Amino acid sequence: MHRPHSRPLSEEEPHVRAATAARGRRTAEPSQPLRDGDLRADGTPVSTPTWYVWDEGRVLINLDESRVRLKHLRRDPRVTLTVLDGENWYTHVTLIGRVTELRDDEGLADIDRISSHYTGNPYPDRVRARVSAWIEVDRWHGWGAMKDSEQPSP
Repeated sequence: MHRPHSRPLSEEEPHVRAATAARGRRTAEPSQPLRDGDLRADGTPVSTPTWYVWDEGRVLINLDESRVRLKHLRRDPRVTLTVLDGENWYTHVTLIGRVTELRDDEGLADIDRISSHYTGNPYPDRVRARVSAWIEVDRWHGWGAMKDSEQPSP
């Protein structure tokens, strides 16, 4: 598999800048959620809207411990993440990668961080345990205003 990046990605990487622009992120405004695509046990793809944040060159998402999607990611860590522009869904960036780390979200610190990014408040459901998933990006492509015509083919 072609891996264009062998080091952690920074906020300066082209796909990070593109995804940031596509999600309509501005200092005082919440980000657009992404669409997380993973695979069921039978190979059928499934797509789910998900909050996320960038975390030291990786994408951080968080899941309720009882979600079937968590079971899918444990079995097959490959994912696609698509961020749509808040003003024009035709403009979007898709990140293709894999979950490289799953960890219990002790004290709900990660979901609080993600929730605060979107809502300005800690996550309200304090009853259920959660799991944090870090995703490394192997490649990406953009469309609409984020189209990258110079991107190499996989």
